[in-house]
Amino acid sequence: MKKADVQINGTYLVKVAGNLVPVKITREHDNGGWEGRSIKTGKTIRIKSPQRLRKCLDDAAHGAKSAAKATKDATDAPQRDTGERAAKHAHAPAAKTKRRIVTKEEYEAEAQAEATAAGQPVAEDHHDAGGAKPMSLLDAAAHLLSLGTGDPMRCKDIVDLAVARGLWTPRDGKTPANTLYAAISREIKLKGDASRFAKAERGKFALKR
Repeated sequence: MKKADVQINGTYLVKVAGNLVPVKITREHDNGGWEGRSIKTGKTIRIKSPQRLRKCLDDAAHGAKSAAKATKDATDAPQRDTGERAAKHAHAPAAKTKRRIVTKEEYEAEAQAEATAAGQPVAEDHHDAGGAKPMSLLDAAAHLLSLGTGDPMRCKDIVDLAVARGLWTPRDGKTPANTLYAAISREIKLKGDASRFAKAERGKFALKR
């Protein structure tokens, strides 16, 4: 999406920490980009570039209603389309671009990340009603790299910051920085352009824009 297409008070699907969430744009940010409010959680999100905006959901007057409908349609689409596609495309070529569906789990993970950025207690942000559900180190890295200036970081610094902010708790591994480095490298190799991360320089990673 281009900068000229972004409208204040418009509602868009925004890519945050690898997930898509409906966000209403509230104003232009003083340091560039925009500031918005999550339709699901009400938390403030900074959007640094128009590339993070995937789709305009509605106009300002119907933002919350259309965002909710878009979420429901995305969830129901696979079941609704299965029968129709089977009947209409029984002999069509199998190769087709798959549409990414934003799942309930992805929205819950994003709500947790937004709450952490807003400074709410981590004990509430990263647990569900069924018990403890901590953020993975890889997801915590994506979340931390999306904050601040977006400068590249070393894996050791990411691990230290994730522990300090309560996003991730060390386990039995003695070298979590090495584990994170391997996990990020593996995601870049396997997912390619769909990876959340990019290698910026020797030993440092950034969030892909």
